[in-house]
Amino acid sequence: MTTDTTTGTLRAILHDIRAVDGAVYAAVAATPTPTLDTAFRRLSTAANHSKISFGIAAALALVPGRPRRAALAGAGAIAVASASANLLGKRLVHRPRPDREAARVVTGRHVPMPASASFPSGHTASAFAFASAAGSVFPPAALPLWALAWTVGYSRVHTGVHYPGDVTAGALLGVASAGVSLAAVGWWDTGRK
Repeated sequence: MTTDTTTGTLRAILHDIRAVDGAVYAAVAATPTPTLDTAFRRLSTAANHSKISFGIAAALALVPGRPRRAALAGAGAIAVASASANLLGKRLVHRPRPDREAARVVTGRHVPMPASASFPSGHTASAFAFASAAGSVFPPAALPLWALAWTVGYSRVHTGVHYPGDVTAGALLGVASAGVSLAAVGWWDTGRK
């Protein structure tokens, strides 16, 4: 296979992925969910600046032992995810935000459209980073934190500010960021012994 053929194949695959991404976004926008719209809008807004995750971390930090370590690992993972998404990912990819008006996203779902690039979703990256790191250190919290992370990610599509692909990339970045944070916390714990 030649380089030109490989490049052409990769372009075709990326084109198809973008087409599916746009179609899923449009399907979510076209599905009437008046009962859920307010809840997803409020959740999406509450997740700004990782307020939900930091609130949970503060509560965990009040309990000595594994919960406190989970809070530390989770907060560290948010820092890594946020920096990676906002300082690297968005600046490297420059993907424009979805056109909510063209997709006819119901106005009742709208949250303010961020000025930053769309890819990856920083809200999702931070939520998954916290869930992955804190849940690894304190397993009883894992399932609720993962459910919250998935819901935050979906809320970003539901409110029309991200494509599903942005959310998927954010989730993967969040999990990777948790790995970095967990390694740092493990190194720090080892150094203190």
